[in-house]
Amino acid sequence: KYTKFSISYYWINSLGQKTSIHNKLENIDIPSGKENQTATKFYDYRIVPLEDTSSTGMYYCDVKWNDIQIMGKGVFVLARGTGYLETSYGWEVLVTLTALLAVLSITATALLLWKRKAMSCPQQVLCPRRNQVNILRQKVETQPSSASSPPPPPVYD
Repeated sequence: KYTKFSISYYWINSLGQKTSIHNKLENIDIPSGKENQTATKFYDYRIVPLEDTSSTGMYYCDVKWNDIQIMGKGVFVLARGTGYLETSYGWEVLVTLTALLAVLSITATALLLWKRKAMSCPQQVLCPRRNQVNILRQKVETQPSSASSPPPPPVYD
């Protein structure tokens, strides 16, 4: 009684319209010794290619015996025009992070150099220029040394 059945594949679109995709009649032979036992048989049907985005909907299959009809749970298929594109932000994050670190590094270096220049020559103290330092050295070297006068303070570049 249950060796002859039909399998139907169909889909129901967003408007609730049922569209048949494929029908198949099956006649299964039962091996001796397997009578009156439950058996499972898998059927795989691929719907390829989906025509366009209007193919979105619930896809079902059902099996009909003489007096019994069993419907599957169905699977929802979302058909897209461009297909599935996996988004990866790895390169964008890496470039952004590198650029940010470069800007911070340049800014920190500029601040350190500015701070060093400001610290080496405060506004209250007159800093000699290079040629003035050499002139001061020559004056110090040419002055006669006397035991009573203290040595001049050292001049640093």
